[in-house]
Amino acid sequence: MKITNAETFVVGTPRPHRGGRYWVFVKLTTDNDIVGIGEAYKIPFHPTTAARMIEDVCETYVVDSDPFQIERLWRSVYYGEGYESHDHHQHPDHAVMGVLSAIEMACWDIVGKALDQPVYNLLGGKYNERVRSYTYLWPAPSDTTRRPTHTDAEAASASAAAHVAEGFTALKFDPLIDVMGSEDPREPPLDRLDNAEAVVRAVRETVGNKADILIGTHGQSTTSGTIRFARRIEKYDPLWFEEPVPPENRDEMARVAQMTSIPVASGERLATKFEFRELLEKQAAAILQMALGRVGGILEAKKIAGMAEAYYAQIAPHLYCGPIEAAANIQVDVCSPNCLIQESIGRFDGFHAEILEKPIQWEDGYIIAPTEPGLGVVLNEEVARAHAYR
Repeated sequence: MKITNAETFVVGTPRPHRGGRYWVFVKLTTDNDIVGIGEAYKIPFHPTTAARMIEDVCETYVVDSDPFQIERLWRSVYYGEGYESHDHHQHPDHAVMGVLSAIEMACWDIVGKALDQPVYNLLGGKYNERVRSYTYLWPAPSDTTRRPTHTDAEAASASAAAHVAEGFTALKFDPLIDVMGSEDPREPPLDRLDNAEAVVRAVRETVGNKADILIGTHGQSTTSGTIRFARRIEKYDPLWFEEPVPPENRDEMARVAQMTSIPVASGERLATKFEFRELLEKQAAAILQMALGRVGGILEAKKIAGMAEAYYAQIAPHLYCGPIEAAANIQVDVCSPNCLIQESIGRFDGFHAEILEKPIQWEDGYIIAPTEPGLGVVLNEEVARAHAYR
């Protein structure tokens, strides 16, 4: 079997743009007409440039290759083997990793379809019949005030109540998001710490023990500011503290982990087993959040999950993009004994359902393991083309 064609889709999402303003997909087709779909996560260029990058890599490495030879193809792209213009680059950036991740998951989709098996059966088999999911605090339908649900205690409370009523048992929010920006991390002022604590308290009082609360910061605080905030909210028993400091400095993240009883989660801005190794060795995070559209794809995520088992660490794959990466995440979740929980975009309804021929199954706070071959989903190309990003 050989891959004979590669095509990209840049899809513009309708408002309110849950999962991002656009999604970048790649479609690989084989000489016996099997189709595989993959998705890249946040390649740091204009999305049409990202699509052209995927096409370039496919022209160079993927077309005429065997989709079963995933390990060999992965290393060829990673190390730049046989490409004279940038031969042996050896340390690709996150843009290349996003491209590689999309191609890799499309290959797994082809392999699963060729063997008539879901991908998880090719990676150890079904361990989890269903996977617990969590969602961001989106505005409650009854709340027409447009108050920010992450930083307004009343709005956060209303949103939490609405999501628990839908069946969610875990909710994530960033109560310090209003001090976030592109600057270096900074010390949160006392009034913002007071407000952030009030939001956490309001959500806990609303959900009681019916739901876990997940503090989803974005590395906007200094180490000292993060520790101060963690001490304030430990009594509300969050399930995790996500990216408490920027992910580049694993030593400082480890210092946070040592100073709080809240488990630290991190990983959406990291790629490959090599960067996750540091998190584990330094005991900087107990929960690993690989973004499969950036980390290197499905097999790389499975390797990281295996590494994590040796440290009694758990995985909770990150998701803030489209349903193809979501489907890849679910395949890894289902075959990983140390899967804690999966991020979801609501109940995978709305546009996430519309762009698939069959929506991802979600029921009572859980994602149901798919039984279809490959990634378990099929892209509705007519919908994708009708929503081309402009």
